[in-house]
Amino acid sequence: IMDNVSETLMFTLSGLSGTTNYRHTLFALTLLCYCVIWLVNLAIIVTIVVNRNLHEPMYIFLCNLCINGLYGTAGFYPKFLIDLLSTIHVISYAGCLLQGFVLHSSVGADFSILAVMAYDRYVAICRPLEYHSVMTTQRVCVIVFFAWLIPFCLLFLSSITTLRLSLCGSHIPKIYCINHLVGKLSCSASVAQVIVPAFNYTFYFLHIMFIVWSYMYLLKKCQFSAENRSKFMQTCLPHLLCLITVVVSLLFDLLYMRFGTKKLPQGVNNFMSMEFLIIPPIINPLIYGFKLSKVKNRIMQYLCGKRL
Repeated sequence: IMDNVSETLMFTLSGLSGTTNYRHTLFALTLLCYCVIWLVNLAIIVTIVVNRNLHEPMYIFLCNLCINGLYGTAGFYPKFLIDLLSTIHVISYAGCLLQGFVLHSSVGADFSILAVMAYDRYVAICRPLEYHSVMTTQRVCVIVFFAWLIPFCLLFLSSITTLRLSLCGSHIPKIYCINHLVGKLSCSASVAQVIVPAFNYTFYFLHIMFIVWSYMYLLKKCQFSAENRSKFMQTCLPHLLCLITVVVSLLFDLLYMRFGTKKLPQGVNNFMSMEFLIIPPIINPLIYGFKLSKVKNRIMQYLCGKRL
């Protein structure tokens, strides 16, 4: 029955097929973008790590958000930059699964950390007297550990499900690998192919609902207190903007991948595929860097060489 199945060792990525004429320009812009991502995220990470007065839960979670930004983009940019200078755009089976795992788990960790940050803001604003007894150092470490562990476990399960598939093709119409597109190459449908992604999507949709609910609740609580309103605008607004950036960028790619048309130019397709790997990793640290006064003051202190 499975005579037509060949053992797939390499995948072909066709997303760059139309970039031959301007690939060097694209390489330069992509390298610049990747350098900016490293610069802005590393600036926030180093600022928080070296300053003891920033070793508070909110800043620890922010530091992890920036680390996750570097982790996720590392799964895409180095391979993409190599492909831009190459005439053959292929990736090994193991490399494809690894890239899919890194990109998926990074998105999952983004939502986990943003959900944790929402809970942190809820405790800080609604239960300020209990904040330090609730958000102890030990508890923060446990929360951060599980914020990373759960996405890794869920996506490891998803990768194992993908690995077990018998494939009848090796052509991926994208500039990077994700489990969904590898699954579409399978010779026959599998129940696990439906159940595992459905569970993951539901799990992280609940994260988004929790974050939205927590901010609606906080807005309601803050409307009668000028101090709480100020605290919300200072610490919650950047968080809310980060959530919107991540969700909108991701939805662009997910909706296009599921329901998109093939009539769009390849360049537009590629940008929509890359959007969640460009905008959130740059915008998130910039939003926090400019909005959180403690972080901004420390960065300005280093840049200007003086104490503010």
